Amino acid sequence: MNARRLTATVLCSAAVMTALGGCKTKGDIVVDEGVGITAVRSKCPAVGIPDYTGDVTLFRVPGDKTAANIDVVAAMTDVRTQCNEDSGDKVTAQVTFQVLGRRNDTSGARQVTLPYFVTVLQGGTAVVSKRVGTVTLNFADGKDRAQVAGTGTAFIDRAAATLPDNIRERITRKRKAGEADAAVDPLSDPQVKTAVARASFELLVGFQLDESQLAYNATR
Repeated sequence: MNARRLTATVLCSAAVMTALGGCKTKGDIVVDEGVGITAVRSKCPAVGIPDYTGDVTLFRVPGDKTAANIDVVAAMTDVRTQCNEDSGDKVTAQVTFQVLGRRNDTSGARQVTLPYFVTVLQGGTAVVSKRVGTVTLNFADGKDRAQVAGTGTAFIDRAAATLPDNIRERITRKRKAGEADAAVDPLSDPQVKTAVARASFELLVGFQLDESQLAYNATR
């Protein structure tokens, strides 16, 4: 799986400090009065669907990927998460989502089972964990649409999601106007950027697709 980062950015740069009036929310690192940064960073993971894995197409005859041969299509939507970062050694995040399915042949009742994955990434690239589950669409006789809910749970080491004290101090240290580093964004420091990335996690969910299904989604 090409786990490209597609979740919302959780860092607000000092370069855009004039637009930060409404930016200070949980999960952000924001500029405080133009000098220094106030950290309100959450240990909870960002949540999203990796590119090309949010929908799946099943065909009647293998190898024939024409529109006339489409059997069932399904899409993942309404991805939400609940996260507990306030107790224990682990941060617990639960993701919920809906799968909307449509079939072309509506004769008879039918069940279609689809596999999905729940993956935790650290630093945007390192796979910490991956779990595979299934959801089953139940099509009623004569109906072309069905819907089912899915869930997944991820556990993240609290210590790994916590910025080291020295990095946090470098980010939040008050700087006086006129000082050499007063206008320098501490997040531009490679060491700080690396530490922030290492402590950042993502919870990604999508359909578990084979290579041909991924290629179809990427090229259609």
